[in-house]
Amino acid sequence: MIRAVKGTHDLFGSALAYHRTVVEATRRWASAAGAEEIATPIFEHTEVFERGVGQTTDIVQKEMFSFSDRGQRSLTLRPEGTAGVVRAYIEHGMKVRPQPVRLWYAGPMFRAERPQKGRQRQFHQTGYEVIGAAEPEVDAEAVALSWWILADLGLQRLHLKLGSVGDAADRARYNAYLRERLEPHAGELSEDSRRRLQTNPMRILDSKAEADRRLLEALEVRPMLEFLGEAARKHFEAVQARLRALGVPFEVDPTIVRGLDYYVRTSWEIHHELLGAQSALGGGGRYDGLSELLGGPPAPGVGWALGVERVALAMEAEGLSPAPSPGLDLYVVPLEPELVPRALEVAARFWPELRVQYALKARKPGKGLQEAEKKGARFAGLLGPDEAAAGTLTVKDLKSGEQRTLRPDEVKEWIRGGTA
Repeated sequence: MIRAVKGTHDLFGSALAYHRTVVEATRRWASAAGAEEIATPIFEHTEVFERGVGQTTDIVQKEMFSFSDRGQRSLTLRPEGTAGVVRAYIEHGMKVRPQPVRLWYAGPMFRAERPQKGRQRQFHQTGYEVIGAAEPEVDAEAVALSWWILADLGLQRLHLKLGSVGDAADRARYNAYLRERLEPHAGELSEDSRRRLQTNPMRILDSKAEADRRLLEALEVRPMLEFLGEAARKHFEAVQARLRALGVPFEVDPTIVRGLDYYVRTSWEIHHELLGAQSALGGGGRYDGLSELLGGPPAPGVGWALGVERVALAMEAEGLSPAPSPGLDLYVVPLEPELVPRALEVAARFWPELRVQYALKARKPGKGLQEAEKKGARFAGLLGPDEAAAGTLTVKDLKSGEQRTLRPDEVKEWIRGGTA
């Protein structure tokens, strides 16, 4: 038997219901904020991520699925959504639109990680990007929307952690401080962190290696927030003030270091307290220089992504059900074998306004009603010789037990809640 590739999974049943619930919540809130949906290709030229995400990140160095096409061009399955969205913003001249441009997306992402619960090699994200505005109001807007979507899903055990990674000059000062502080102890760092010490010391703060975390704690390494310049500090304070005005609860976390190099200033994560080590449901930040890194015009931006599978796990942990999938409105039951083709014709007359199936074999009325209930239908339609001759259907409400013989237009009206 051929199985799905390790680190991937099929979506159906309740898993798909959770998936659709998260995507629909994102659609509803992002659309309310005036965002347009965008769907970018699932693979891009590798340089989109090397230049956009950052050469020193774990994503680029360890986790990308890259391959050469027939023209020996290097392509990569997208490991995240923002770089591709900004590439599309540049390529399609969205700079000439009224700014800022608000975009949202949903789709699969790919990372070559060790599969574990809530962390797969193919996973799904929803995301929101505001490109073309540097004001703290759009940061607060983005943070608030990511929080409200999760709250709208019914989640309560949430923690919003807010931080800032400063401007480029602030990061340079902080990286210099980290090198000075950590180089005398380089031998105590993990192999990855020794490499990062030369390329991007801030990444060490995001290390999961126990030895690295113990060393950082022992050395009492100062947080990035203490190195913010005046402009970045004022921006961060303004974002906090806007969030308080919006009633969004948050805690300032000076340790936040987002895993992508394009972030500047505002950064945040939303965690769920019941998910253990993999508690992050999503997060985001500001990326003012990303457009230029990808060869475009200056276009400040801010955005976030939510991990659909992680959110689904959090919903399950809190005992929250996904939005129910719509069941059948009507199940048409032919009472004679020769009426099976007619049952198809009757069912098709209601598509796509109603959700209708039909039995492929003749059934006695009692058996047909039982089958309709097993199918989860609200109504059953019995099609016998008399109904076929008269162009009607004997319809039974499976909840109330009421039964009527009706023409197709009357069936539609009754099912929709009319009186027929």
